This record gives sequence, C-alpha cells and structure tokens, in this order.
Amino acid sequence: MKKTSLRTRVLTGTVAAAALATATVGAVSASADTTEAPAAAAVKADTQNKNLTQTTGLTIEAATKAAQATLDAATKAGQHVTVAVVDRDGITRVLLKGDGAGPQSPESAERKAFTAVSWNAPTSELAKRLAQAPNLKDIPGTLFLAGGAPVQAKGAPIAGIGVAGAPSGDLDEQFAQAGVAALGK
Repeated sequence: MKKTSLRTRVLTGTVAAAALATATVGAVSASADTTEAPAAAAVKADTQNKNLTQTTGLTIEAATKAAQATLDAATKAGQHVTVAVVDRDGITRVLLKGDGAGPQSPESAERKAFTAVSWNAPTSELAKRLAQAPNLKDIPGTLFLAGGAPVQAKGAPIAGIGVAGAPSGDLDEQFAQAGVAALGK
C-alpha cells in the first residue's frame, strides 16, 4: 500500500471537516424556528371563502347509537347479525358483530352500508337496478343485496347503515331502518 504525504492527509482531513461543518449548519438552519409564518399558510375560515367546504356527518356517539339500535332490533327478532355504520366517504365508523353472527357478515355489512351511502338509496332498491345496469355490481366495495340504508340530512346522504347475517336481506334492511329511525329520537 502506498503511503500518502502529510500534505495530502491534511488536505483530505480539511475537506472532510468542511463538508461535515456545512452539513451540520444546514441541518441546524433547516430546523430553526422562524418568527414569521408564511402568508399563504393562513386561510380565513368563513362562509364567504369559496376555497372551503363544510360537510355534515354523524358523531361517533350518533353512529354508535344507530348501530346499537340496529343490533338490538335484530337481537329482539332472534337474529345474529353484524352492523356497520359508515360515513359519507364510506369509511367504517362503527362495526358491531353480534354474538353468533357468521364470519362473512362483517364484510357484507360494510359493503351494504357503503353501497347505500354511495347511491343514497336502500340497497334493496339498488338491487332492482341491476336488471338495467348489470355492471353496477362490478364497482369495488359495493354489494347490491338488501340490507343497507342511507342516513340523510336535508335529503343528502351523510352515512350508511349495513346489516348482514339474517336469513333474508329484507330482515337485514328492516334492522338497518331501525338504526336510521333511532337517530330521529
């Protein structure tokens, strides 16, 4: 191995130290607090601002109340079901798998709730539309079987309740409607 001269070693060390110092100063200045916030970061939140939108949704307490009322209606009828309550975007807010409900019921309940809120209609009505538009069933996340009911505010969908596990979709949907009705009390 060839020995390097003292001058080469000093020069190499100096360059390495300079690079390390530059990286340290850059990291420190990048994390330093600034006293002024950028002007674009503040948005005036008022009803006149056309860049903002307001939405209506169920609170977690209301979603839980609806789910429990739905499960109670099914239990009273002697049925073992799963109940799903989804928000306007189809995101599950509450999922209650009743004692004895089948393993397929959680996914089915979520998909029925998603379908009901997506089209703002009970899934029993939507299932009838398949005759005219059979490709509807190919939309991911949907399930066109009775058992889903939309929750509305001023006619617009804000949530969906889906039920799965009863021997018929008509019963599932009857229980889902009981959950919707509980929100009006």
